[in-house]
Amino acid sequence: MQERRNEAAIPAGPTFSVVVPVFNEGEGLLEFHARLARVMRGLGAPWEVVYVNDGSRDASLTVLEGLRAEDPACAIVNLSRNFGKEIAMTAGLDHARGAAVVVIDADLQDPPEVIPELVAGWRGGFDVVYAQRRQRAGESWLKRTTADLFYRLMQSVGRVKLPRDTGDFRLMSRRAVDALMQLREHHRFMKGLFAWVGFPTLAVAYDRAPRFAGRTSFNYWKLWNLAIEGITSFTTMPLKLASYLGLLTAAVALVYGGNIVVRALLFGNPVPGYPSLMTVILFLGGAQLVTLGVMGEYLGRIFNETKGRPLYFVERFTPSRPMVPPDPFPPPGEPVASPARVP
Repeated sequence: MQERRNEAAIPAGPTFSVVVPVFNEGEGLLEFHARLARVMRGLGAPWEVVYVNDGSRDASLTVLEGLRAEDPACAIVNLSRNFGKEIAMTAGLDHARGAAVVVIDADLQDPPEVIPELVAGWRGGFDVVYAQRRQRAGESWLKRTTADLFYRLMQSVGRVKLPRDTGDFRLMSRRAVDALMQLREHHRFMKGLFAWVGFPTLAVAYDRAPRFAGRTSFNYWKLWNLAIEGITSFTTMPLKLASYLGLLTAAVALVYGGNIVVRALLFGNPVPGYPSLMTVILFLGGAQLVTLGVMGEYLGRIFNETKGRPLYFVERFTPSRPMVPPDPFPPPGEPVASPARVP
């Protein structure tokens, strides 16, 4: 299948779409969908949930197919392999048809019960309503500390100011989603892209819960790589730091070299000097490797973007059939209709 959906093949969209990236979340999907459906039905408008199976190796796809058989509001985007969470979110946004689109994880750390507050902000005129964490239950001290340091760093050096303590859990208007989907770079740091598109924004505070089931696939190595992705995607500060490091190294080498020359002229040039020689060589070599590494990070991203490959491939897509709630105020003399399905 092509990367972008076929607009002509998909019927008119619902009011709300919920995009849920899924990777090995089979243990908690039933509970997640039950809570999500209860919340969305309470909004009193047509809705759908777009589950994106990102190459799960557990029973996630089987569970999703069972949910789709029971609830026509479910849509399934099954990717051809694992592309990563950022790409999976993009695939879900590509297939979401709602006038307002909510992005949420399936691990229940972000409670679906917060969605009505996001919707209230959207109905109040805001294009982007993001959920900001008051507390981060179930996370280690190290993870909370490193996350706080990352947000502080991005706010001080990044071209786009990321809101602190904010993940992917948010609601976006249709025009914000359409703007976001024009950004097709492969190295995607979605938190930065969400902020980059702009539009009126509102924060809603909430308490983050522990995972309902399973274990997170985001270990510290993946989080480190995601942080590098965010830094290199939205600032050239590492390149500037490499330049400053080169200038500092050259200045130190000049001073040290002058000191050696003066000492040799005044006191002679003794043969012993291996420790100082190795120190200088290792220092210069380390500075050069750091600089080359920073340049390589940016060069690698340029190389990947010039390939022009699609972001993802869809193995199959099962669209939703959103439920239309009955009119709460039917014309006089007409019975209240039961909920109907959009064909």
